[in-house]
Amino acid sequence: MTTREQESVKGNDPDKTIISAALTGALTTRDQCEEIPYTPAEIARDAAAAREAGAAIAHIHARTESGGPTFDTDIYQEIHDEVRDRTDIIINFSTGALDAPPEERIEYVEEVGPEIAALNMGSMNYAKYSADREAFVFDMMFENPFDEIRRFVTAMEEAGVRPELECFDTGHIGNTRPLLEQGELTHPLQFSLVMGVLGGIPATVENLAHQVRQLPASANWQVIGISRDQWPLVAAALSMGGNVRVGLEDNFYLPNGEMATNAELVAHAATLADSVGREPATPDEARAIMGLD
Repeated sequence: MTTREQESVKGNDPDKTIISAALTGALTTRDQCEEIPYTPAEIARDAAAAREAGAAIAHIHARTESGGPTFDTDIYQEIHDEVRDRTDIIINFSTGALDAPPEERIEYVEEVGPEIAALNMGSMNYAKYSADREAFVFDMMFENPFDEIRRFVTAMEEAGVRPELECFDTGHIGNTRPLLEQGELTHPLQFSLVMGVLGGIPATVENLAHQVRQLPASANWQVIGISRDQWPLVAAALSMGGNVRVGLEDNFYLPNGEMATNAELVAHAATLADSVGREPATPDEARAIMGLD
């Protein structure tokens, strides 16, 4: 895309905000929150409820019936079909995993063809520390080398799937530059600024503003705040003209501490949007804003 073409892309809409609902996650379980959906039918049910509450996008990790993560193409196809039978919400598949080989994490994207798929833009320590226990809950290495990122970009391009650039730190935003220079990534770009994972950028409003300043002017972006840091970041992003992601993958709780469903988290995000004079975009409005075919 030329500079003039980039300038013609509007980026985020100042009047409409795109709310994503991250329904399942890969590590969260029903032992932590009973409302987490596992089966394709449960995921589709939550996607439809999130759509009614104001979400335009459903971000999905496939799970087995017992709740374990899976990369099985047939299960992803069943999820896709179940969701599409119930709602017009935009379907976004995860490709992230801490121990699965890349071929397992891209095959279902190529075969099923969601409108969007997540693309992790850099490597990092990935950990959770409990101050109460004075111990790490988990401590892993999240490896996303450039050769793997480029492989995923090419596969998504060939499948007609929009990459959602998940950036856990400011350096991950910069990792887009060589891919743009080589023509492997093309505008408009869609960024997810993930904040609050130990090993990535801390979840503060100041850090969010810093990251947004690093983005191309034409970029479409959303914030993903982890755990109870989510709501201050959602409020800040909405005020800055950004899009937001909520859902049980990232956070179980409403601001008052009450454990919520996916739809209830989306409904609260929609209320916050209304408080700053913005409306949740419908799926078709979100497609237009992001330049999806």
